[in-house]
Formats: sequence, C-alpha cells, structure tokens
Amino acid sequence: MGRLTRSIPDWIKCTIPSGPQYKKVKQHVNACGLHTVCIEARCPNVGECFTKGHATFLIMGNVCTRNCKYCAVAKGVPLPVDDDEPQKIARAINNLKLSYVVVTSVTRDDLSDGGAVYFAKTVDAVRTLNDSTMVEVLIPDFKHSQQLSLKTIMAAKPDVINHNIEVAQSCYTTLRPSGNYRASLKLLAIVTEYGFTAKSGLMIGFGETLDDIVQTLRDVRSTGCEIMTIGQYCSSHKGAYPVQKYYTPDEFSRIEAIAYTIGFSKVMAAPLVRSSYRAGEMFSRATIAHNTMEA
Repeated sequence: MGRLTRSIPDWIKCTIPSGPQYKKVKQHVNACGLHTVCIEARCPNVGECFTKGHATFLIMGNVCTRNCKYCAVAKGVPLPVDDDEPQKIARAINNLKLSYVVVTSVTRDDLSDGGAVYFAKTVDAVRTLNDSTMVEVLIPDFKHSQQLSLKTIMAAKPDVINHNIEVAQSCYTTLRPSGNYRASLKLLAIVTEYGFTAKSGLMIGFGETLDDIVQTLRDVRSTGCEIMTIGQYCSSHKGAYPVQKYYTPDEFSRIEAIAYTIGFSKVMAAPLVRSSYRAGEMFSRATIAHNTMEA
C-alpha cells in the first residue's frame, strides 16, 4: 500500500451544510456542550443528517486514546468524563424530538472498562426522558475488558449494538496498530449470542483487494451480524492516510450484492455511506427481513 495522491472523482459530492434545521441541530448540540461524530469526524453526510434532525452523539469527550491512520478525531490524552453528559444528551434528544439516535464514543483505553458504564448510563437516561426513542450504540472493542464491558452495555438493552470492523484484515497492521481484527469479530459474536441485533461497518479504498473485502464480509457475517455498511474512505485531514483507490458506484453495487449473497439482512454500500448513515432505516429494514426469513 504505497502513498499515492489521487483526484477526487465526480461521483463523490458533498452538499455544503445549510438550512434552518441544520443550524438548529448544530446550535442546540453546541449550546448543550455536547459533541457529535458528525462534526468531529468530518462526516460527508452531516448536512443531510442534521437537516433531517438526526445526529450521532459522541460521548466521553472528543479526544481518542488511539491513533488510527485514517481518522479525523483528535488523538491524545482525554479530559475526565462529564458525569452529567448522559442527562444532557437525553434532554437534547427530547428537545429535538428524535425518534432514533446513535450513541458512540472516542476510544477510551485509559478507563478500566473502556467507558462501558457511560454508554449504559446514556441509554438509560435517553429511555427515561424519551421512552419511544430507539437507541443504537456504536462501541469500541473494549480490548482491556471486553466481556465485562459488553455485559454492562447489554444490561441497558440498546436496540442495536454496532461495532465497526473498520478495514479489511490485511490493512490492520498499517492502519489500526492498536486494533485487533479477531477481537472485533469476537465482540460481534458475543452480541449476537445474547440475542442482540449486531451491526458493523467497513471502509474501503486503502489498497485492499476484492478478495480481501469478500473475506472480511464473510468473517463479519460468521459472527451472526446482520447489518452491514460499506463506504469509501476519503482523506479527511492533512496527514491522513492517502486514498489508494476510489471505487465506482457500480463497484459498490457489486460489493453490496455480494454481501447479500453472503447472508446479511440489510446492506448499504455506496461511496458516501458511513456507519450511522440512515441508521433508523437500516434497522427497520433489517428487522423486516429477519422476520420474513423466520416466517
């Protein structure tokens, strides 16, 4: 995987965020002292999602303890966790009238449980003020306490437990030096073993082959995971790992079709797809597909 510079193709186009609803969500989140992965990770869909009144809340601060080569989130030593954050998020969701929310975090290897208790507290707080809101958690691998941390999160009963495999196995050593491919698969397997809906996400464009992608999809599906997102990696900041390949929309369509043949209930694959993109829609369709297969 050499270091290349490639021109961004015409099919990757992002709408400049604007409009009253976008401003409302952004201003409200900022006023509450909260963070969203939409802003921190420079998601290309922030305009569309905020305009629809959707947001993915980033808990436990905005500084990550890991150093993945592709991520735009700040790295370093995080500040202490705000104990009032779960209630702040719950109130924000209530004020914004959100029916489906995603709660994620930076990776906090500095905490003994990786921050699992704060995920659980946030789910509980959201449910207390918003009993009809569905909650998806997008969690790290909890490499120091996986079993205990998952037990804590599952006790809060989120509707979906999402953990991104992130990149193909062949790319882990270069791009995710602190990550562990097999540990991520184990996490997903535990989630499905306990009857929760599992979801994962994959970014491509780092130099992986189609065979690498297919094998990764097979590995993820073997855990029982039913929902999969696949999107194009785009360098989000100066110094980020350079894009090795821009996949065409037709190539994404082919990969999506392959994922369905592997057995996923719901797949969304396209250049600008990200893990939390249209998350509520992904969950509802996967649930319908699952129920249909069981009938």
